[in-house]
Amino acid sequence: MTRHSQFRVDNRRAAVADEAARIIQEEGLANFRSAKEKAAERLGLATGGTRLPSNEEIDQALAERNRIFRGADHPALLAELRRAAVTIMHVLELHHARLVGPVLNGTATDFSAIDLHLFSDLPETIGVTLDALGCEHHSTQLRHQFRRGEAEPFPGYRFRTLDFDCTATVFSIKQRRRSPLSPIDGKPMSRAGIQEVEALLGRGCSGE
Repeated sequence: MTRHSQFRVDNRRAAVADEAARIIQEEGLANFRSAKEKAAERLGLATGGTRLPSNEEIDQALAERNRIFRGADHPALLAELRRAAVTIMHVLELHHARLVGPVLNGTATDFSAIDLHLFSDLPETIGVTLDALGCEHHSTQLRHQFRRGEAEPFPGYRFRTLDFDCTATVFSIKQRRRSPLSPIDGKPMSRAGIQEVEALLGRGCSGE
């Protein structure tokens, strides 16, 4: 491939990444693959003949868009989400609640849910706790990978409280010490406990 051709390919990848980030930020589409495919379609690029950007490239583009277009109010949004997360994690402390995802890493948008990992050998006890709180919820299955290319289903819950949507995946107690792989970079997913999230709030840190 010539230097000119490589430059053109790189520009296309960057354009798709930026458009996918815009779709996630402004339209609330959370699935990175769907966002990049929709972005390529809108840009008139056939996905079969275009090397799409990685999830990590889209995540970087999303962080940059938040910085440029939401610079003034994005820290306030993050703080509000993290304060709500701390409140919810205290309520679910018995289940060793850990914060993960965009609210933790700083790329949250107006559409982001508070994403939690909970731990119990009896997943139904999470539902009992939510019932006791009077929190409307429904059970679901959420897929995670502990090995590349081997996604497996885990029990989970979706619920809404404090005016925020929340998603909780329930892992076994023994899985507290081992994180599933991040869909962004394929590395073990970052998890934060209550004190770590409170420290982020205390520093006014964006997490980016």
